[in-house]
Parts: sequence; C-alpha cells; structure tokens
Amino acid sequence: MQRNGAVVAAAGLVSACSLLPFGNNGGTEHAVLSLFGSGSHMISGYVGTIVADEPQAALAAQTVLQRGGNAADAAAALGLALSATLPSRASLGAGGACLAWRPGDRNGGQAFVFLPTGDSPPDAVQGPTPHADRPASSPMLARGLFMMQLRYGSVDFAELTQPALQLARGGLEVGTQLASDLAAVQAPLLADDGALHIFGRSDGTVMKAGDILTQPRLAGSLERIRSAGPGDLYIGSLARTFVAASDAAGGGLTMAGLRAALPQVVMPLTVTVQGTQVSFLPPPADGGYGMAVAWRAMENGQSTSGGAGARAVAGWRASEGGSSASVLAARAQELLDSGRTPSGGTLPNLPASTSYAVVDRQGEAVSCVLTMNNLFGTGRVAGSTGIVLAASSAHLPRPLLPGAIAHRDGAFVAAATASGQGDASDAAAAALSGALRGDDQLKPATSSGRANAISCRSGLPGNSARCFGSVDPRGGGYASGSARD
Repeated sequence: MQRNGAVVAAAGLVSACSLLPFGNNGGTEHAVLSLFGSGSHMISGYVGTIVADEPQAALAAQTVLQRGGNAADAAAALGLALSATLPSRASLGAGGACLAWRPGDRNGGQAFVFLPTGDSPPDAVQGPTPHADRPASSPMLARGLFMMQLRYGSVDFAELTQPALQLARGGLEVGTQLASDLAAVQAPLLADDGALHIFGRSDGTVMKAGDILTQPRLAGSLERIRSAGPGDLYIGSLARTFVAASDAAGGGLTMAGLRAALPQVVMPLTVTVQGTQVSFLPPPADGGYGMAVAWRAMENGQSTSGGAGARAVAGWRASEGGSSASVLAARAQELLDSGRTPSGGTLPNLPASTSYAVVDRQGEAVSCVLTMNNLFGTGRVAGSTGIVLAASSAHLPRPLLPGAIAHRDGAFVAAATASGQGDASDAAAAALSGALRGDDQLKPATSSGRANAISCRSGLPGNSARCFGSVDPRGGGYASGSARD
C-alpha cells in the first residue's frame, strides 16, 4: 500500500521570530492567544493525561494543558523542559521522533522524524569541517518539536519555552533518572570542563538526586529561542555561537550542517485489528515497525516470546538499504500488510532514549521518543550555550524509538511508547495491548524496556472518567492528569 509521502520542512519556517496561533483540535475550539501572559487562566476539571519518564517535565506539560494548550503544545513544552531536567537523554542537542493525531483523522495522523544526524558536510563558506575528536549531531530537538507543534498546536511556540526557561534559570531538583545517568558516566563526563561546571559538586563528584541544578547558560539559549524563534539555533546568531562552541568541544559542526538538518514529515505505519486502528512511528524511526509487528502478534494470539519486535527490527535493518524516509516507510507498510517479517540477527547495544505521550481533553494525542544517541551524547557541552552535544549517528547504531496512538471510530483510545535498548519495541507493544484492555497498572514485559501508556477505552472526546496513565513501576516516571486521580 503506497500511502507514505515525506515532506521536508523548509529552513525558512524556523527562522520567523514569532508565529500566529495555528488551529487546534480540528478547529473545534478557538486558538489560545496566551498561556502565561495577562488574561490567562487555569481550566478546571479533566484537561488531559501525560505520561513521561521524567516527572518535572511532565508537570510542566500539565501546566500547559491547564492553561488551555492542547496536546501538541504540551508535548512541545515537555520536550523543551527535558532539555533542562534530563539532558542526559534529551538536551537541546538531541533528536527523536513524534507521532501526532487528532480526532476524526482516519488516515493515522502524521509522524515527525528528526533523528540525530551524521557528521556535517563541509561548509562552502568556512571551508572543510575541522577535525572532530568526538563528532556531534546537529541539534534536532527544537526544529522537530517546532514542526510538530506548527501542524498540531494552538499557540505561539515562544509560549512553550517558558517552563523550560523557568527550570533552567530558577533551578530544579536532580531527579532519580538524571542522577542514575550521571552516576553511570561520572568519570568521563566530568573530564569535560563544561560538563563539570554544570553537573559537578564541590567534592569532585557528580550531582545526586535532590541536589539543585541551575543552568543559566542553557537558559540563555532558551531565551534566544523564545525571543528570536527556533530558527536562531540553525541560521542566526545562536547558530554561529553554537557552531564555534561545538568546534571547541570537538563536535565538528558547521553552519551548512545546521541549515541542512531538517525534520521530515512522514505518514505513520498503520495496523487495524478488530476495528481498532493503530498508528506507529515509521522508519527511519524503526522502533515503531518492531512495535507494530509485536503488537499485531499479541492481538492475534501469537507467541511473542524471545522479543518479536526486536527480531523484526534486526531483520529490517539487515535488509532495508539506504533510501528516503518516504520509501522506507512505504516498504515497511508493505511488509506489515503482507504479514512477512524479514529475518535477521540480534540488535547490538543501543543508545539511550526517553519517551512520553500526551492526550488532551478533546482527544488530540502526541507520542514522542527522544535520544542523545548515547548517554549524555558526546559527553561535552557546547560552551556558552549550555547545550550538551548529542553524538553523531555516523558512528553508532540507531536507537529504538517506538511510539503509537490507537483510535476507533475517529476517537482516541490509547497511546504507548517506550525506551530501553533492544527491548523498547516489545515493551511498548505490551503496554499498548494493556492500555487497550483497560489495565490500570502497567506490567513490565521485558527486562530493560521502560514503557509509558495512556488508556481511554471509552474514547476521547467523550468519557474522560475512563482515562488514566501508567508508567513502568521500576522507573521514576510519572503519570499526571489522570481522570482517576
């Protein structure tokens, strides 16, 4: 079934200083003019459900919903907030993929793929890329979230930087996930002066859970994005500062590389079982393909022992070849439709990631997975920007980025996503099956997969009293805004 087409975001779209509000919830409500300015107010009652690996970022997104933003607004704010609360997995230097859907859309919504990039091409003006001892990825996060929110959001993107700005400038408690990540890479991370300045304690160790982390330099970068637009990080003065700082940190980025690093908009993969249509993140975010294979097997009563999703991704990667995102997605959809799964070996050790999902009270939903392509990326900070550099994808295997949104008769019913090495696709598929059954507790299905899920079995918009979120009990994640709270 040839139904996947890719649209590349034009560089000019992210250079505007500000944007007019963009329609929300399929045109069922007026656009929100301001979330945090004068005249803003808090909405009472159920505003939506958020599930995420990092509680403080989830609460920031919850505030956006309470102030009248929709799911895309909240998801963008959450991703930006993670740059302050979980820079080990989702700094402004990170990449990832998001899936967005609104009620009434029977085509599956849209996928926004903004994976970490490879090494930058030579810059025609500045000359060849300088030697980089630790190659970095272009910072894809802001561009990817901007494009998703432009298509599905309801407010000016500048509004959504406010929670992240407050967290970076005012300080935040180091959470359990960040503390664990810091402990895992303490020695190499603190070898970088920039990282030592941000994450080091006076006794020469990394920060622990409960310590107060302030990031004034990151706040400065976020302020530039707020005031000048996200394009400033790619073609403006912030871009020039970032390139120079990444060069000094051995990242080897160039202005040409930043300009060329554009998100892709791709039709999602879709699978329908017993009247429930599920949209999955498509390749090159191939964790969604593995999730689709594993979920359909579960729903059809087939054995999924041994990691059906991981095996599917291994086979896919062994056979895919180099192609555009639209071609890859179309090929993956054809495989799903045919029921054939390419055979392959096993997946290697994969980069770390983090996941979250949001649904608002109208049933618009977003599911995202973000990655630095390595824990703390290159392990270095881009100087005065305060941005932790993500690692180049040219030297590491791709992480698994699974995410899905389920809908029935034009209404939202469930969402799921996950992180966790090669187990991520299988963990996300199991979480989706549980959410569709209405399980109110997420049961770990794999050893390392950490899943997040939202269940609204009666559908949204509609009976929000049946909505709730679930996170993996082994992690430090948080489900906010459940109607059962």
